[in-house]
Amino acid sequence: MFEEKEKTSIERLGEFKLIDHLTSSFETKHKETLLGVGDDAAIIKFNNATQLVSTEIFIENIHFDMMYSPLVHIGYKCITASISDIYAMNATPKQVLVSIALSSKYTLQAAEELYTGIRAACEKYNIDLIGGDTSSSVTGMAITVTSIGYADESKIVKRSGAKEGDLLCVSGDLGGAYMGLQLLEREKQVFLETKDMQPDLEGKDYVIGRQLRPEARKDIIELLEELSILPTSMIDVSDGLSSEIFHLCKNSNIGMKIYEDKLPIDQQTYDTALEFNVPPTTTAMNGGEDYELLFTLPQSQYDKIKNSLDISVIGYCTAAHEGKEIITKSGSVVPLEAQGWDTLGTTEESSTEDN
Repeated sequence: MFEEKEKTSIERLGEFKLIDHLTSSFETKHKETLLGVGDDAAIIKFNNATQLVSTEIFIENIHFDMMYSPLVHIGYKCITASISDIYAMNATPKQVLVSIALSSKYTLQAAEELYTGIRAACEKYNIDLIGGDTSSSVTGMAITVTSIGYADESKIVKRSGAKEGDLLCVSGDLGGAYMGLQLLEREKQVFLETKDMQPDLEGKDYVIGRQLRPEARKDIIELLEELSILPTSMIDVSDGLSSEIFHLCKNSNIGMKIYEDKLPIDQQTYDTALEFNVPPTTTAMNGGEDYELLFTLPQSQYDKIKNSLDISVIGYCTAAHEGKEIITKSGSVVPLEAQGWDTLGTTEESSTEDN
């Protein structure tokens, strides 16, 4: 039998030694990072470029559940979810600051697992960890990530630039993260009621992965650059497609028509939704945490994207007074509801997601 590795209390290290321990394996990759971890502030130099900064907070039992979320996945997801906001501005994230609050139930080894996921995401997306803060927590864990990105000012894409007649496009597919959450919550309840039951997640790798380990769509930003396409507006799908459409419409003062039969839904997402007696369209419109990019383009750009397997045209922009509508597969026109989604799997009224 292997001896169990001795657990180390975080309190024994103290704040600064903990930061040093967790971040010592990170390497600085960019010349813009003049000073990273180790002082009161990071110094970032940028020439002829605009800096973009976004902050996200993740709280235990609100944004993640330790019953089914591995710490390494939580760390990874916190980074990808945060930098998705930078990509949604058509910018490139290069630095993040990560702050954590931990209760006494967490050991040093647990914190190391979290930072293993953070480091994996930073390495994949070529990002520097340049600082952060630590604090104690009465219960559970809280994580705050500040993302810093750069772009030429002329190429920054806001939510406010969509025009009447523009096409509405979305990357990837929708609803997978929501159905992954439903599966995990179901198996959690089964376990709580019958301790000897094993989780039944066979054949559900895709939707589970969409919930636990989502990716930011760096590839879509690179594709748009390659195709010489500058979207007129853009937002990431974190709160659900319907909520993001309302944000674009409000900020751009437009209306929107969406086609139900154009919504990209993966087959596994579709089948899982039916198992839960949830309309697949509902998962796509009101689910969240897909972190796909929703953007608008002039119709003149359609030929550049029409053969893309990872971009779907799902509707078009109308005059503001025409409202926001979805055209069903049967041809009915239904007003779009402003429903969002929280990480416990319930719909809520749309709220503005400011940085």
